[in-house]
Formats: sequence, C-alpha cells, structure tokens
Amino acid sequence: MATKAEKIVAGLGGVENIIEVEGCVTRLRTEVENQDNVDEAALKAAGAHGVVKMGSAVQVVIGSDADPVVHEIEDMM
Repeated sequence: MATKAEKIVAGLGGVENIIEVEGCVTRLRTEVENQDNVDEAALKAAGAHGVVKMGSAVQVVIGSDADPVVHEIEDMM
C-alpha cells in the first residue's frame, strides 16, 4: 500500500514533475514543472485538506505531519 507521501507525489504529477518541495508547518510548498499534471482530487484523496495553486507553485495543506512527509518526498527525489 502506498504511503501518504507516495500518494501526494502521484497527485503532484510524479517525482519528475516536482522541481522543489519544502515544509511549512501544516503544508507542503512545492514548485512543479507542469500545473496540468497536478491532480487536486488525488491530493485530497491522499489526505490534503486543501490545495492552493499559484503559477508553478502548489501548496498542499496536510496538517501537522507536513515535515515528515516532506522528508519522505525528498528521499524519493
């Protein structure tokens, strides 16, 4: 079964679509290559409380476990 981080990576369009990721208290701040590859429904199914898109930036609100998830995503990259 996929981890929360793996599901979020898939929702962001895969590792190849993620340029940068960092944690910010309750959210993941990411920069993606192609916004069209981001699947907001998949991110919400992975546990996101919200998704904010601004240009190439995507913020995924996931709650207090943001930092551990970021570290797991960084290990995948």
